[in-house]
Amino acid sequence: MDKIKELRQDSNRAKEFFTQCLAYTIGAVDLKDLTEEGAVNVLDVRKTADYEISHIPGAISIPKDELDANLDKLDKNVLTVVYSYDEYCNLASKACVILADYKYPCVLLKGGFKVWKEDYRFAST
Repeated sequence: MDKIKELRQDSNRAKEFFTQCLAYTIGAVDLKDLTEEGAVNVLDVRKTADYEISHIPGAISIPKDELDANLDKLDKNVLTVVYSYDEYCNLASKACVILADYKYPCVLLKGGFKVWKEDYRFAST
């Protein structure tokens, strides 16, 4: 516990941590702006059946387990925003690791599809 208290007093490490959080995650409002500009790939890594029920407009469906075989569907020169079900689902984080391994720039949508649809009530297809 003393180590945690010590870390909480280290503003330099806090700045580094939060800078990295901001660099590798994106909120729903920022994603909405980027999608309206057409400036990102949006990748849904949930099950195809769930994508077919509803998804973020413009998102492409590649379930996480099929990602390695379908990387050619993504533009490597454009930032890819990855999402899954909700904040408790790690599918999107695992997909981001795969994308990073293949040198695709990527970020994680904080809160996943649940935040997009239920919290912000943004349009879904």
